[in-house]
Amino acid sequence: MTELERRYRRLLWAYPADYRRERGDEIVGTYLDLADPQRRRPSPAEAADLVRGGLRQRLRAAGANDLVPGVRLGALLALTTAAFLAAFWVFAERHLPPAEWGVPVFGPFVSVGIVAWCGWLLAALVAAVAPGRPTRAAITVALLVTAALPAISVVAGVPRPPLLVLVPQVALGVLALAIGDHLPAPARTLPVAAAVAGGGLSYAMGFDALWGAYRGGGEELLPPTGTVLLTVALLLAVGLGMRRDASGGWAVVALLTPVGLLNVHLLAGAVDGVVSAAPRPTYPTLVATAITVALLGPALLPAAVALRRRLGTPPAAPCPTCGARR
Repeated sequence: MTELERRYRRLLWAYPADYRRERGDEIVGTYLDLADPQRRRPSPAEAADLVRGGLRQRLRAAGANDLVPGVRLGALLALTTAAFLAAFWVFAERHLPPAEWGVPVFGPFVSVGIVAWCGWLLAALVAAVAPGRPTRAAITVALLVTAALPAISVVAGVPRPPLLVLVPQVALGVLALAIGDHLPAPARTLPVAAAVAGGGLSYAMGFDALWGAYRGGGEELLPPTGTVLLTVALLLAVGLGMRRDASGGWAVVALLTPVGLLNVHLLAGAVDGVVSAAPRPTYPTLVATAITVALLGPALLPAAVALRRRLGTPPAAPCPTCGARR
């Protein structure tokens, strides 16, 4: 066995064990036939292709063929929501408090958060004109800037947005990274349309409402936004389910973490025993609830895949080269 073949076989770990036994030689042989005889290791593209193929096969084995399209649908909804919130906060950043309040500001803006919000608006524009890798690069930059704002605030001594505003934005951004490469034109324009709606709402609310929403940790804006996001996802899931397409259901599962973080005020209020539209939970309860959602949420998707595998026997998967059913 050559070194190149040995390295190819190591990458087969991504495939289910029974599939490796039946098709492993065939898969490795195909890659060896196409490889330069002088090479000693797989290229990064080949390694990524093998891992993707293995993960797809695991999803087929679990009967979760619609998972990837569902996550991509959830990613589109996540970017749309992130753009809506960013546009809302851009206008909020321009409404400075009166000087007699003695509240620190960041130049002509309320906080350094204006940098992150503009980054998300740029990502929405890129998604409309250049889907695929450029969009993911723009989302990555906006996501990193948003996540770095607390550290930037401490190092530079400038005010930042409340953590309860930043954390849901980060969760939306992480999911948005899974956005598809080949979106139809109407879908690509959704984030821009949402940004226009968010900016219009912010402008219409006026100073008092904006200042209360921003400095209050978003408790007046985030829960309604999370509720709308969940409602839209559920409606899509029902509509797609009527066509025997489970991708909408997977989108709902993927969105549960950002939806939970957007509704952390309501969830924390329920923990405190206060169930109302404005529960006013204590800050420790808010933090504990957000941490719980952030830790448990990412486990929901693999748990749903495992449950799907146990509930039903999936159809036989085709051979990747000849198309024959196992």
